[in-house]
Amino acid sequence: YLKSTYHVASNTAFCYHKIIKKVLNQAVAMNYLLRNPYSSFKFSRSDGHRDFLTLQEVQKIHNKELAIPRMQLVRDIFVFACYTGLSYVDISKLNSRNIQKGNDGNNWIILDRTKTESRCRIPILPVAQQIMLKYQDHPVVCSSNKVLPVLSNQKMNSYLKELADVCEISKNLSMHVARHTFATSVTLSNGVPIETVSKMLGHTNIETTQIYAR
Repeated sequence: YLKSTYHVASNTAFCYHKIIKKVLNQAVAMNYLLRNPYSSFKFSRSDGHRDFLTLQEVQKIHNKELAIPRMQLVRDIFVFACYTGLSYVDISKLNSRNIQKGNDGNNWIILDRTKTESRCRIPILPVAQQIMLKYQDHPVVCSSNKVLPVLSNQKMNSYLKELADVCEISKNLSMHVARHTFATSVTLSNGVPIETVSKMLGHTNIETTQIYAR
């Protein structure tokens, strides 16, 4: 019904079923239902296709000369996400308190993810550090204590499509693509263990990381 009437993808339907099953299990536990009608219904998630960028493509975007300030800002935030693995919502709330010195003497991002509330610790790579320094005197950053002057999610995704055209990238750019790029091209492809990648992404189980990483 979800797929034929509302034309949702298989994985979207899976998410709806997963939530309903969880609610009905709670109803059984509270004696509102004798049994969960989902107990004999099986559903599974498909792997699907998730875009990520190669390091060469990230560098192409990073090095592109852009005359329009808003495009420069969107590009920088996207590249920052590629090198930190942070989601849009976590970048938008990132502030100076989340930047701390690690035992290695370098700066680290330490924050609790908005989605899962799990703590993630991410080393700040040179490119990400460079972007932070670029905007440290920006009026929005100075007045709000935020690390970056992030635009609305709607504007970000709209401008990212424009950025892809300008940079001649055929992939559908989004902030989620940046997370997949961090998992695959920035970390795993450079020998970082998947357990470490999972912790940096703030995942609660490694199976989620395996979906992100190729």
